[in-house]
Order: sequence, then C-alpha cells, then structure tokens
Amino acid sequence: MARRTQAERSDETTAALVRAARELFGAGGYATTSIDTIAAAAGVTKGAAYHHFGGKVELFRAVFVREQEVVAAKLQQAASEESDPWAALARGARAFLESCLDPGFRQIVLLDAPSLLGWEAVREIEYDHTLRVLLAGLRIASGEHPGDEVSARAQLVFGALCEAGMILACSADPSADLPRLAAEVDRFLESLKA
Repeated sequence: MARRTQAERSDETTAALVRAARELFGAGGYATTSIDTIAAAAGVTKGAAYHHFGGKVELFRAVFVREQEVVAAKLQQAASEESDPWAALARGARAFLESCLDPGFRQIVLLDAPSLLGWEAVREIEYDHTLRVLLAGLRIASGEHPGDEVSARAQLVFGALCEAGMILACSADPSADLPRLAAEVDRFLESLKA
C-alpha cells in the first residue's frame, strides 16, 4: 500500500473536520458547538483543528460554503431535467425549498450564517454557488444577456426563496408547508414571464 502524501493527509483531516462540523452545527447550532467537540468527532486533536482552520468561525464558513456547493449542484441537477427554461427554473426553486426541509441545512444556511458571517459575506458565497445557478437560469429563461452584474430579478427571486426557506425553518411542520410555499414561488416566477 502506497504511503499517503502530506497533502493527502491534510485534505483528509480538513474533510473530516468539515463533515463533523456540518453534523454538529446542523444538529445544535453554532453557539452550542465547541471546537473541542468537532475535533473529537472528526477523530483529530484540537490543535489539528486550529492548524487547518483559524478558529470556529473559519470552520463554520467552510461548512457554509460546502452547503452552498451541495445545494447549487441539486439546483443544476433538478433544472437539467426540464427542457423549458421556466420549468427548469421552477424545478430548481423547488429543489432549494426541499433542501430547506433538512434541519441541518436550515440551521446552518438560514439561521446561523447570516448573523455569524454577515449579509455581505453570505451573499458573496451564495453568488459563487446558489445565486450564480439561479441567475444563469433566469437569464436563459428571460433571454437576458450574460454579464457580471446580478440582475434585480435574480436578487428578488433568491430573496423570495430565502424567505420561503425561513418560513420553513420556523414552521412546526415544514413538510406540510412546503407545497403551499412552492406554489407561491411558482406563481411569483410566472409573474416574471411578462
């Protein structure tokens, strides 16, 4: 068996810390999760955790980025199953809302990230992932030309999705509320066609 390189060991430790942190942040929230607990769950020392991440906030940011990567991939996959651009956009929106049913996603993305990382940092990360996918879908559906600036419509659609996600996050029965919220998002998207 070949020996692993230092880079491979470092990548494995980083991945283990992010996985453990996602589980713990998702279950109990940022405030109640210690770096000691995360390190123990990842099977590494506290020193190793601080070696790979400057602290708990930096580790949380890595978890948030990973959540954005995962949900962006879900949006792209869902949208790829439709040939009509508006139907693809609606399907991607539904995939986002379905992600909001996961308690860990809700805790990390909707509840903890905005207050911990700040709106500007959260939006920048979202733009690199979820918002980028949404913007591309809106541009295709509406015939807009590609550019660097995020359109106001994309910001409004993403805002509507995040607000629907917050409603799900605060709901006593998110699964029961999902169809109603998805229908409202569909109506909102329909209104943008004009």
